[in-house]
Amino acid sequence: METQKKIHVGLLFGGNSSEHDVSKRSAHNIYDAMDKSKYDVDLFLLTKDGIVLDNAATQRIFAGEPEDKVVAEEMPKLDMRDPLAPIKNLANATDIDIFYPVVHGNLGEDGTLQGLFKLLKKPYVGSGVLASAASFDKDITKQILTHHHIQNTKYVVVTPENRDQMTYAYLQAHVGDHLFIKPANQGSSVGIHKAENEQEYLDGLADAFKYDFKILVEESIDNPREVECSILGNENPKASKLGAIDVPKTDTFYDYNNKFVDASGVTFELPVDLPADLTKRIQDMSLGAFKALGLKGMARVDFLVSEAGEPYLGEINTLPGFTNISLYPKLWEVSGIGYSDLIDQLIQLGFDEFKRQAAIHYDFVALDAE
Repeated sequence: METQKKIHVGLLFGGNSSEHDVSKRSAHNIYDAMDKSKYDVDLFLLTKDGIVLDNAATQRIFAGEPEDKVVAEEMPKLDMRDPLAPIKNLANATDIDIFYPVVHGNLGEDGTLQGLFKLLKKPYVGSGVLASAASFDKDITKQILTHHHIQNTKYVVVTPENRDQMTYAYLQAHVGDHLFIKPANQGSSVGIHKAENEQEYLDGLADAFKYDFKILVEESIDNPREVECSILGNENPKASKLGAIDVPKTDTFYDYNNKFVDASGVTFELPVDLPADLTKRIQDMSLGAFKALGLKGMARVDFLVSEAGEPYLGEINTLPGFTNISLYPKLWEVSGIGYSDLIDQLIQLGFDEFKRQAAIHYDFVALDAE
């Protein structure tokens, strides 16, 4: 009996964002859960400077060697005069069947790697260039959600150009007394602050500008429940059961620290017991957002639910975390799809979308030579 050829997967992780170490944790979990009887896996770390390391060097880091030491040893091997030097090490792995990006934040979720995969003519897991970029930018996301009548919080955008006009008094009048300050293009609660007076607003804005040139200032929902929904699929996506996050009363929101550093005070309800009509509304909003943004493969959709039971779509993550406490895989687990099976489905969805895109025809009209 002929042995079926294994699928050769290129697993990319790391990156030059604040979520570099989170990505490394996610990649470890995904790699460990992949059925090695089905997959051959090459690992590619994107350094903090955005340089791709080859499989051999990345395996050393996976085995526990200090990343900075390995990177320092590998960098002299690259000729940085070569414009392709940052991705040159991808050439060391031949016959990659599909790329699996696990790069959270910049490069991974903003459409950059997706554009590279498209140039390489390779299938990949997850959403395409435009959908990734639009979902990564919280302002663009909210514009699309609003256009499709998907409820989200009131907000204004502050930039270096209009910063002087966006005073605390102006924001009180147009958004509310209690504000959330968020860089438009960041994740994992990096650079996010709650402001309830002018000084907190000015301090939070100054910090947020370290991470982006476009800052959202949103209304704050009083005592909300944080509820999440996982989406899986391409043209016909499905929604998971819902989960809720309960953070310590001493914390104002689910921040970077209690997501990834010390989650001891955080509790999860998986699945969460909500009224049936509210559960369906959140699932429908999640599916509607997924389709409106043109997403593929997967997404985790985060909501704030007010004390009155009103859901506000807060954020969409196109490459959600796969750490030990990440809710995307956990929600599918309680919905009946185990970790390894989930990875199998995501990889197949990547192949399916590549095949669908390959069916598009392009006409080339030759111009007469002058």
